[in-house]
Amino acid sequence: MNGQDQFNEGSRTEGKQVKGSKLKGVVSTVIAGVIGSALTLTALPYLPNSNTSQETPKAIVSEEHTDTQTSGKLNVQQVSANSIADMVEQASKAIVGIENMQQQTNRFNQTSEAVNRGTGSGVIFKKTSDAAYIVTNNHVIENANEIEVSLHDGKKVKAELIGTDPLTDIAVLKIAGDVKVDTLAFGDSSKLRAGDQVLAIGNPLGLDLSRTVTQGIVSAVDRTIAVSTSAGEWELEVIQTDAAINPGNSGGALINASGELVGINSLKISESGVEGLGFAIPSKEVQTIINELIENGQVIRPYLGVGLANFDEIPQFYLQNIPSGVKQGVIVTTIDPNSAAGKAGLQTEDILVSIGGNEIGNANGLRKYLYTKYSIGDKVKIEFYRQGKLKTVEVTLTGNQSSN
Repeated sequence: MNGQDQFNEGSRTEGKQVKGSKLKGVVSTVIAGVIGSALTLTALPYLPNSNTSQETPKAIVSEEHTDTQTSGKLNVQQVSANSIADMVEQASKAIVGIENMQQQTNRFNQTSEAVNRGTGSGVIFKKTSDAAYIVTNNHVIENANEIEVSLHDGKKVKAELIGTDPLTDIAVLKIAGDVKVDTLAFGDSSKLRAGDQVLAIGNPLGLDLSRTVTQGIVSAVDRTIAVSTSAGEWELEVIQTDAAINPGNSGGALINASGELVGINSLKISESGVEGLGFAIPSKEVQTIINELIENGQVIRPYLGVGLANFDEIPQFYLQNIPSGVKQGVIVTTIDPNSAAGKAGLQTEDILVSIGGNEIGNANGLRKYLYTKYSIGDKVKIEFYRQGKLKTVEVTLTGNQSSN
């Protein structure tokens, strides 16, 4: 609008002057219209007029008439709104600190003790009469021998690992007993739009700065970030935000303007000169994963049963017998004889080039296609080269949890 918009407040008379009784009549009419009416001013963009370059944009006045018998008193209602501080105070009660305790052996006396190998954050999302459940990142608690949780009131308790999923970086913990804690309700991350206000709550740089709050906006939705996990390479679906996320914030809450949990803060870009690039796992995906972790202790996905290497990792010796036009695929490096691939007759050094009629670009692409397009029990055709000859095999997918 180039700074040219104007708001006309009050009444403005344009054109010729109105004298005498006519002026009094106009004033009386305006006063009568104001009493018993709610006036809303709508500003229009300024549009230059070739005839009158100094013309002022007009304001449209819409009237909502009330009872004509009104006494003239306005019916005023106060509208209350939760302040950010009130919202944060309530949400913070569900944020916990998490310490990853691992056994370390003293090389001098050969004794073993639990030491803190890292800290992170978590969110209490469910409370029963005998337990409380916490969602956090898998990388916060990975390889822990013990997990210690710091509650809002400063109390520290031991937590049990219920289940974890390295690919989506989600883990669920359980605190046994009737602990006095608050929960944070889930919001709908699918309704987020770029520009929406969000807050991040967590424990950056350790528990000394517990429940630190940072403010920002949703920078983008439906981002895909390539990550390396203990279960293999994966493309993580995330929300991008400029709310400050630092080491220790992992597993903490990303909340919307209503104080609802819309994401689990997971990672940030920390290269030199890069600022304001944080990422959170959307609550919609988090809810699906935690439900399965509580039910099964793990996420059940189709299992092919092979170890793979990409074309750029394959010595040229193995590629010399395949057609020159074949530029992508994966080679089988290991195979589980009891898996779907093993039972179907696939062997090490087989070069897989398509699955279900779709070309295989790399191991990550195969894994994602398998997990998102197929279910346990499905039959799928795989094309592969063996000693330079193109072959086809049909496999029936099983549900083993080992990495593909």
